[in-house]
Amino acid sequence: MVEHSQSAPVPVMVGSVVFGGPSLVLIAGPCVIESRDSCLRHASKLGAIAQRAGVPLVFKSSFDKANRTSHESFRGVGLDEGLKILAEVKKDLGLPVLSDVHEVWQVDPCAEVLDVLQIPALLSRQTDLVIAAARSGRAVNLKKGQFLSPWDMQAVVRKAESAGNRRLLVTERGFCFGYNNLVSDMRSLVVMRRFGYPVVFDATHSVQLPGAGGRHSLGQREFIAPLARAAAAVGIDALFVEVHEQPERALSDGPNAYPLDELPSLLETLKRITDALRNHAQG
Repeated sequence: MVEHSQSAPVPVMVGSVVFGGPSLVLIAGPCVIESRDSCLRHASKLGAIAQRAGVPLVFKSSFDKANRTSHESFRGVGLDEGLKILAEVKKDLGLPVLSDVHEVWQVDPCAEVLDVLQIPALLSRQTDLVIAAARSGRAVNLKKGQFLSPWDMQAVVRKAESAGNRRLLVTERGFCFGYNNLVSDMRSLVVMRRFGYPVVFDATHSVQLPGAGGRHSLGQREFIAPLARAAAAVGIDALFVEVHEQPERALSDGPNAYPLDELPSLLETLKRITDALRNHAQG
C-alpha cells in the first residue's frame, strides 16, 4: 500500500539547482555522448537556452547505453572517456551533470564526476545497484520501470533510503501498453510525489516505441510537447527531455528526441503553465 503524504517534497540540491524548489528544473541533453565536440556543443547551446528561459538546467548524456535493442547499435564513448567529457562540461560550462550507471562497479568512478547518478528504468529493481548508487551520497534519479506501477516505485525508494540517502528524484517515463508501445498515466506523477521526493516527467522516453523498428526503437516525437504540457499542468518538479541538433541523425533514440531549436518555445509554454499552477495554489 502507498503511504500518503500531503507535504511538499523534500528539496534536493544539485549544485546551485534545487529540485522541489520554486522553479521547474530541466534535465536535458543528447541520449548518448556521440563525441566530445558534439557533447560540449549541445551542452553549451542548452546552457544558453536555459539561461534565457530562466530555467535551472542539469545536463544529461550517457557515456554508455548498455540497453540498446541491437548489440550492433552505437553505445557511446565508454565510461573513462565519457566521464572525462562530462567533467569538462561541468568545469567549463558550470553545469551539473547526470548520466546512467548500469553496474555496481561503475558507481564509485561515476560518483567522483557526476552530480546525479541515474538508475535506468530497466534496472529499477536491481537492489544492489540502487543501494550502491544511494550509498555514494550523490543525488540519485530513480526512473520507474516500464513494467512497474507508480506505487511499486515506493519499494525502490525505500531501498535507496535504506542506504541513508534522502537526495532522491523519482521519474515517470511511460508504462508498457501492449507490444512496442508505451502510455503515460498522469496519475502516476501524483502518486509518486506522495513518496516525499521531487517527481520528474520524462517526456521523450514516454513517446518511445520500444523495439518497434525491429533492430531499433521508434518514437512519436509529435507527442512530446503535448505530454510535457500535461505533466506541467499536473504539477512536476522537473522535466526530462532528450534533445538533439538533428534528431534524424542522432546515434541513439533519434525518433523520440526533441529538436534542440524547438526547445525555447516549449520552455516558455511550460513556465507559463507552472507559474499559473503555483499562482492558483497560492491564491
